[in-house]
Amino acid sequence: MIGRLLGSRTKRMHRTGPLAAVSTPPDAGVLSCRVLDPVHEPVPNAQFTVSDSMGRKVVGGGTDPFGSFLAAVPAGEYRLAVSAEGYTPYRASVTVAEDALASLGDVTLQVAQPPELPTPGDWEIEPAHSSIAFTARHIGLARIHGRFNSFAGAVRIADEMERSAMHVVIDAASIDTNVKMRDDHLRSADFLDVQRFPTLEFYSDRFTHRGGNRWAVTGALTLHGVTRTVTLDTEYLGLGNGMEGETRAACRATTELHRDDFTVSWQTMLARGIAVVGPSIRIDLDVQTVPKG
Repeated sequence: MIGRLLGSRTKRMHRTGPLAAVSTPPDAGVLSCRVLDPVHEPVPNAQFTVSDSMGRKVVGGGTDPFGSFLAAVPAGEYRLAVSAEGYTPYRASVTVAEDALASLGDVTLQVAQPPELPTPGDWEIEPAHSSIAFTARHIGLARIHGRFNSFAGAVRIADEMERSAMHVVIDAASIDTNVKMRDDHLRSADFLDVQRFPTLEFYSDRFTHRGGNRWAVTGALTLHGVTRTVTLDTEYLGLGNGMEGETRAACRATTELHRDDFTVSWQTMLARGIAVVGPSIRIDLDVQTVPKG
């Protein structure tokens, strides 16, 4: 056994092939790939996942600025999945041998067909299958998760999608973090001040296509009596049919709000010894819409 280990070590010290400059543990090999687009340009930040034969993730990450990745893994059989925004996912099986390079060479991703857009007309948000959630830090420590339970909204889809508009109204008092004392405090004048400002409203008439199924929806958010410009990073998920055959359109969107922008000052809260949520809040929306009427 000692001889085998010494022999393996000697072999690694003197190898001159593709792995000469790569240090790998005993019983491991290296998997590599370069990801290209249809015109043979590298795709940086493409996401790759290497799973074993049982479907368990072994390693994952993103490609470098040249579209390449290199990963040392135990010798064995693997499945590789590569995905990038706007492209059809790529999957392959590969065998990695001990102290050897398993290279898939150049992998070309094909441009994905974007999902069909909703038909022009008035659509309304269906609250039973939609959610408006948020995540905040408890002064840099644990995350606080919450949601608004009551909201309504409508989207007017134009013939040119970029000219569409949407309007969403949220009941501020419906905030829910699953802790009554905290929720009562968030409704108070220290934060949302729901007696003076009973609703949050978002209005947008600017839809910008970012490629594939990604859109930027930019509009005016009114919160705590202050209006600021906010952009929702939106992923359009396409069309589907509900339980009764009705057409539905779905999307996911995220944005980040800074409380100081809406005069809800966290510094003032700290000075008064009130530590509830941090200065920035992430908003996550999952929305389904149906044709109005």
